[in-house]
Amino acid sequence: MRIPKKLLLIALFIPTTINAYSDYIIASGDNIGINIKSKGVLVVGTYKVGNEDIAGESQIKPGDIITKINDKNIDNVNDLIKVANENCDKVNINYERLNQTYQTTLNLKKENNICKTGLYVKDEITGIGTLTYIDPNTKLFGALGHEIIDSQTGKLVDISAGTIFESEVIDIKKSTNNYPGEKNARYNKDEVIGNINENTNKGIFGSINSIKDNNLYKVANPDEIKLGEAEIITVLEGNTKGRYKINITKINKGDTKNIIFKVTDPILLNKTGGIVQGMSGSPIIQDNKIIGAVTHVVVGDPLKGYGIFITNMLKEGED
Repeated sequence: MRIPKKLLLIALFIPTTINAYSDYIIASGDNIGINIKSKGVLVVGTYKVGNEDIAGESQIKPGDIITKINDKNIDNVNDLIKVANENCDKVNINYERLNQTYQTTLNLKKENNICKTGLYVKDEITGIGTLTYIDPNTKLFGALGHEIIDSQTGKLVDISAGTIFESEVIDIKKSTNNYPGEKNARYNKDEVIGNINENTNKGIFGSINSIKDNNLYKVANPDEIKLGEAEIITVLEGNTKGRYKINITKINKGDTKNIIFKVTDPILLNKTGGIVQGMSGSPIIQDNKIIGAVTHVVVGDPLKGYGIFITNMLKEGED
């Protein structure tokens, strides 16, 4: 059967997806301080006022996000304290749980002339991690390779804003079996180097203020990654970056935990005992290409860790 020329042209035209990220990006490895502010006020626990469980009566639970009290927007803990002190009685509360909005009432109580809510709350989280990449063309960055969760509720923090800032490693607690070590760092939250826009299961993403590095690496597609030797870039002391050998033992498809590896570098092992907290986001380099980022340690065996494909982070960062 003959196909008309016009139909043939239409049939042969297949739209292609063009990635916004660059073919060459900066593999950072810098240690960074991180501060994120939650949307609304995050409930992290409850307490009794006298013998009354006033929070329990309201059905508010840890992990809920308070957004309004008596129809007044609550953006931070100070807002909550102010409204509570103005209305130390029964108040109407709007809160979010699993992306659903609910309403309830909370009976506030005065104790020692202080208005009590029965709720432990916070509106920001501060910590450290590793900057994975900077796209020199867009000035977008990605870090961590995994989400920031609240340690008390175990839930992903829905952010309203955030910053990254300079930091330097002052000490490392070594990892041992069943105990993940950690980097300890000194930082100044006023030395802002970038702003965070997203907190997702593939990392934190945002825009960098200025670019100092010029160590460009070609972005590797997942099918270019192979088993065997690779390196990670990370900071073990001060703000000096080093490259340390690992051995990739398995490659998985999917969104996260794509690269399984074992630390083999004697210097890194002597200093850290394997993968430690704060190393999340350290770029993984193979054949002079950036292939991914460190994300997790295997708690029972800290010599082993997981990484995410760099393309998964880049796609998330451009969305």
